[in-house]
Amino acid sequence: MKDEMLTLTAEWDKTFPKSDKVDHKKVTFHNRYGITLAADMYTPKNADGKLPAIAVCGPFGAVKEQCSGLYAQTLAERGFLSIAFDPSFTGESGGVPRYMASPDINTEDFMAAVDFLSVQENVDPDRIGILGICGWGGMALNTATLDTRIKATVASTMYDMTRVNANGYFDSEDSEEKRYEKKVALNAQRIRDYVSGEYELGGGVIDPLPEDAPYFVKDYHAYYKTERGYHPRSLNSNGGWNKIGCMSFINMPILQYSSEIRSAVMIMHGDKAHSFYFGKDAYENMIKDNPYADNKQLLVIEGASHTDLYDGGEKKVIPFDKLEAFYNEYLK
Repeated sequence: MKDEMLTLTAEWDKTFPKSDKVDHKKVTFHNRYGITLAADMYTPKNADGKLPAIAVCGPFGAVKEQCSGLYAQTLAERGFLSIAFDPSFTGESGGVPRYMASPDINTEDFMAAVDFLSVQENVDPDRIGILGICGWGGMALNTATLDTRIKATVASTMYDMTRVNANGYFDSEDSEEKRYEKKVALNAQRIRDYVSGEYELGGGVIDPLPEDAPYFVKDYHAYYKTERGYHPRSLNSNGGWNKIGCMSFINMPILQYSSEIRSAVMIMHGDKAHSFYFGKDAYENMIKDNPYADNKQLLVIEGASHTDLYDGGEKKVIPFDKLEAFYNEYLK
């Protein structure tokens, strides 16, 4: 299969400083739909032999130059070969039209990352893990349910994108009537897009920030719209997804069979995150009637908001020591 030709940025354009403890390079790989994905590979300097490897993606609407890259580089400092990749239709990755999302294709993106890592000469294919942040935390759990090659999965400050699209924030729109109204509006948007020949963007994180903005909107603004996390290719920092880009999520619960995951999983969430209910419920559903519950854990970070687990926040709360210990235990 011939990969798409991508234009990749040569200079360091991340939202975090470059580490002198790892080697960095750009790589590409393709998924089963023929879409070529762009990734940053981080390798521990002077590493010998075949290494454990971790694929990282997220948050939903972010790019690899933001917090997925920070996670990947930090894990590489701790001995893991890691990649942070842009999902299909996003960032430096291929796929047309742009700014679309799909429960199927985005799960496939993670599996394609495992394909790629499995054939690297310096990777042990029996020691591969994944890490998903925000909406990609849910995707990571869905991938772990499907992909038996994955030995360890971390979902950080996760969203279940199917649940939030179907039910609204905090399940405030969980009714047939509300879903019907949403579908009517989205289908009307499809006609407008078809006539215009262009997909209308939904807008990223609101800016300027209204004084009466909800807490979680302020939390997002503090990351995506400031020097802390702004990036010119990030959807959330700029124009956002296409308005119809996430339409299919309404019909497709991605965590239906999570209680059949046999491999190790850590869900970590801040107890002050507006999204905490996603992590708690996902954990409870994953271990319910699961005979392989002993290698599952919910790690609660006291005082942490949703975006504190993007980059650590002011108090640098991402528990990298615990992540390292978890991956070392299950990627041995």
